[in-house]
This record gives sequence, C-alpha cells and structure tokens, in this order.
Amino acid sequence: MRVGVLALQGSFAEHCQSFRRLDVSASEVRLPDELAGLHGLVIPGGESTTISHLLQEFRLFSALTRMIAKGFPVWGTCAGMIVLARRSTDMPYPTLGGLDIGIERNGWGRQVDSYEADIDVPSLGTAPFRAIFIRPPVVADVGSEVTSLARIGDAIVAVRQGNVLGTTFHPELTTDLRFHRYFVDIVVAASGATKRDSVATTP
Repeated sequence: MRVGVLALQGSFAEHCQSFRRLDVSASEVRLPDELAGLHGLVIPGGESTTISHLLQEFRLFSALTRMIAKGFPVWGTCAGMIVLARRSTDMPYPTLGGLDIGIERNGWGRQVDSYEADIDVPSLGTAPFRAIFIRPPVVADVGSEVTSLARIGDAIVAVRQGNVLGTTFHPELTTDLRFHRYFVDIVVAASGATKRDSVATTP
C-alpha cells in the first residue's frame, strides 16, 4: 500500500516519517503524475491559502477533486482540513470540497494562542490523544453525513465523512501514531489493499 503526502508546503516530512514508522510506504506528491499508484493522500498542516494556490499552480486541483468524488481517501490536518472544507471563510482560492463542513480560518486566534490538550477520541480507544493545536481552524457547522470524532467542549476538532478525514490539530507532530493508523485502516478498507501490498492501483 502506498500513501502520498502533498509536499507543496507545510509539515509533509513529519507525516511521511509517521507512516514509515507504521511500515507503510509514504511518498511526497508535488505533480499530477505522482498521484498515480496511490491508495490515499494526506494534505498536511501549513498555510491554507498557499496550499490552495499551489494546488492550482501545480495542476493538482482538478485531479484531486475528481478522485475525492470517487471515494479516494484523503486526510487533511489543520490547514489541510481547511483546503478540504466545502465552506471556508476568507479563502481567496477554491477548496477541494471533500468535507461538508463550514470552517473558520485561525478561529482560535493567533500563533501565540496555540496550545496542546488531551482529547478523547473513542475511535482510537480509551486513552486520550495529546493534540497539538497551532493556529487551528474552527469547525462552524457540519453536514448530515459528517461524523464528529472528537471535541473540546462543544468545539469539534476531528471529523470524518466517508473516506475523508479532517483534524484541526497536528498528529504528525506527536509520537502517537493512532491517527495515522486510523487513516491507514480507512485506506485499506477503501482499496482492498494490505499494508504489505506491493501492487498499487491508480484511483
């Protein structure tokens, strides 16, 4: 099984390292032809307007939109979640629209307002997940097909819609691999692949 990590900007190297620690092949994606053969893709944290702009510049936007519509598994972390949202405030570029959510960029405040918190994520087990929030977005509303995976108080911080996963925080900056393993399980279920498959198919 091969997972790609969008490597136009942001914390892509950390995601690749996390997948490799799970013995999952992870490759950096910058060009459309590098999408071929992947079973899933991560859009990392970084700067959402920059990522959205570069998706257009590198001719990835249309291909990814089609793939997501066909059920291709994608996970967006922080800025990546903004790029996946169907409704996002103050975005000068179009988003991929894979998550039926409304989102507010930098909804928690400025860089100095970043923080860490233990959150309960029932899908990952009983132990809390130590989440790192860096200028995280705020989920303003969710569609009927969106499942909330985790909250802080009333605030939703992780969601899933079919094969699309979104987290407002940065699991790639921790040593806890449970969210990466959770995404691998989504990819395996969607593709029929196993972790040790040597043959990949183009979505």
